[in-house]
This record gives sequence, structure tokens and C-alpha cells, in this order.
Amino acid sequence: MLKVIGAGLPRTGTSSLKAALERLGFGPCYHMFELMRNPGHIERWKAAVSDGPTDWDRVFEGYRAAVDFPASVFWEELSRTYPDAPIILTVRDPKRWHASVSNAFPDPTEVDPQQLPEPMRGFADLMPLITGAAEDRLGLGWRPGSAMAEDEAVRMFEAHTERVRAAAPADRLLVFSPADGWGPLCDFLGVEAPADEPFPHLNDTETMRRMFAAMQESDTVVSPFDS
Repeated sequence: MLKVIGAGLPRTGTSSLKAALERLGFGPCYHMFELMRNPGHIERWKAAVSDGPTDWDRVFEGYRAAVDFPASVFWEELSRTYPDAPIILTVRDPKRWHASVSNAFPDPTEVDPQQLPEPMRGFADLMPLITGAAEDRLGLGWRPGSAMAEDEAVRMFEAHTERVRAAAPADRLLVFSPADGWGPLCDFLGVEAPADEPFPHLNDTETMRRMFAAMQESDTVVSPFDS
């Protein structure tokens, strides 16, 4: 059962938030990396993007929190399914977000799914379904790896932020940037901040690029959080 729901878009500090939530006892935390390294989860998500009902307990079996895509695509459904779970919207400067997403993902026209290791082909097939769900549920006309003008990206990012602010119950929502540090996050979750321990700051873009490179070279995808 999820105890924390992330509503932020990819490349908004979700890697840092995952690490922070796990440090605070809200782990394991689901992230795109979990899907990339667990091909068995693909069928769960194919069911989630269909029109039928979704067994979210099964999708997130073994996890206590979820951030980043694909979970944040369904943040509204998740907030209804887990009405006691707080919602965290990660944000950053929209122009810097545009630069980050422009560099994080490979151009889909340059990736041949048949050249990927067998376990990752299903992931490559699933991604168009996830981005299609993001367009339907979040109004995002964005395809990872596809070119997007800066002004268009800024409008889309700000529209998503305002939509979450408007739709989420105010008493359950924290708008958060990793630059805010432990204080606001721990106050919101009602837990004590780690003493003398810096807030984790992971580079979303560099981490994602390393993982995409690794998944094209190996039959095993290792999460950067395992190191």
C-alpha cells in the first residue's frame, strides 16, 4: 500500500526524492528505474494503461512510495485509491527542465528495440503506451527523446504544476524542490530530519543517460540506487 504519491514529471529531482524517501523509511520507492530493471512489471503497467480497472496494490506490490513516470501519470487515480497518502509535486525551473529532458532520453528514431537485450524490449514497447497515457491523463503532448521548443516546454510544465495544485487536496499536497532540503519534506511527512546528513542530490539526467546506455549493452539493468 502506497504511503507517498509523487505527482512530479520526470527530471524534476525525482531520483533525489526517491533516495530521500527511502532514507526516511518510506521505501522501497518506485521509480522509472524499477520498471527498467524489472521486466516482470511490464505486464502490470500494460494493464494500468488499458481502459479497465487497475489493481494498484498489485502494481506496487512491495513498495511504499512511488515517484516519477509511470507512477506520476496516474497520480490522481492513486490519490483516490490511497486517500491517506500525501502527494508530493516536485518542481524546478521550467527552462532548466526543458534542457534536462532534451538531453536525458535517446531519440526514439535511433533506438531499434530488436537490438536491445531481450528483457528490455518489452520496456521499449511499453514507453509509447505510457507517454500516450500521460497525454490522455495529464494533457502532456511530450514524447521522451522528441524535439520540443523551449516555450512549448515551459507552457506544458507550468500547466502541469497548476493542474496538480488545483486538483490535489491542499492539506495533502507538498510542492517541493530538492533544493528545499530535509526541512519541508520532513515537516510535511511528520518525521524527524536525519541529523548531520545532507539531502541526497542525484543528477536525474546523467543517471538516466547512463541507464539507457547500460540497457543497450547488458541483459541485466542495475539501478544506480544499488551502488
